[in-house]
Amino acid sequence: MTLWWIGNILFIAVIIPVVVIILGSVLAPAREIGAYADDINEHGALFGPHLDALQELGRTRDLVKQANVEIERYIRAIDQVQ
Repeated sequence: MTLWWIGNILFIAVIIPVVVIILGSVLAPAREIGAYADDINEHGALFGPHLDALQELGRTRDLVKQANVEIERYIRAIDQVQ
């Protein structure tokens, strides 16, 4: 019976505090991750209206190609004048 009480005292005095310390070291990063996830959730929704402009990227690319052709033609004309 004495060994039983010694085992119980060791369990209460050693094992439980070690488990609490380990749990605390695991929960702190988990809470930080939760805060980061909430921040991403809150600010991630702000991207929606800005993504509508992505549909115009194809047209923008075509206009840039057109402008490059015109700029090259202009540069060749200037080179011929000089």
